[in-house]
Amino acid sequence: MTLQLPLIDKIWLMLMLVLGSALSLTLTSNLFELTVFLSGILCVTLIAIGRREGYLIGIYACLTYAVLAYSNGLFGEVYLNLYFFIPTNLFGYWLWHQHSKGKETVAMRKLTTKTRLIILLACVLGTYGLGSVLAMNAEQNSPFIDALTNVLSVAATFLMMWRFKEQWLLYIAINVVSILMWLLRAMDGGAAGDLMVLMWSLYLLNSLFGYWRWHIGEQQQRSIAGPSKTATETAA
Repeated sequence: MTLQLPLIDKIWLMLMLVLGSALSLTLTSNLFELTVFLSGILCVTLIAIGRREGYLIGIYACLTYAVLAYSNGLFGEVYLNLYFFIPTNLFGYWLWHQHSKGKETVAMRKLTTKTRLIILLACVLGTYGLGSVLAMNAEQNSPFIDALTNVLSVAATFLMMWRFKEQWLLYIAINVVSILMWLLRAMDGGAAGDLMVLMWSLYLLNSLFGYWRWHIGEQQQRSIAGPSKTATETAA
């Protein structure tokens, strides 16, 4: 089935697939690592252009990424992917299906300033609490960095399911922290650490594009909705 996408979306999708394929074929040491890399890239790229199919590919990406995280002692990443991302991928697909017509991209919106501040406070408190718990595991590496990526990922996932463009601001932060986390693992000789650094670097590039794309999409949606838009879609 051919996806009916705007030209900029088609170009971005092809660019990320070509770049991701070239890097994975060059750097991966086996077929498993290659599929981890490519499924992750395809998932986040489809989400960036507002396509609900990204959720379905994300199920496989979560399963395989959890295996790599486990081999590197990043247990917070393992729990997050297995027990949170897989269920929310299924629920997110259903939600986006309700807000996209046929082959169109999903309707996009934005948060109020008050809600942004509440989410920020919750992320700070959540990171401290989870980091303290993870630090109790003697085999845990980088507990507070791992906790930060987990908490931000949970918040960003809910924003993504409910179609708020601010998800991408959190994903930018997640990607920066994840690059640091996997860089530390690569320096310690962790499994596929260098590949994960490159993968998260591509995620960072995609999240920058995603924020721009959703900013434009939200503005278009607001202009269509006119005065009837909801409070959560109104700029503060």
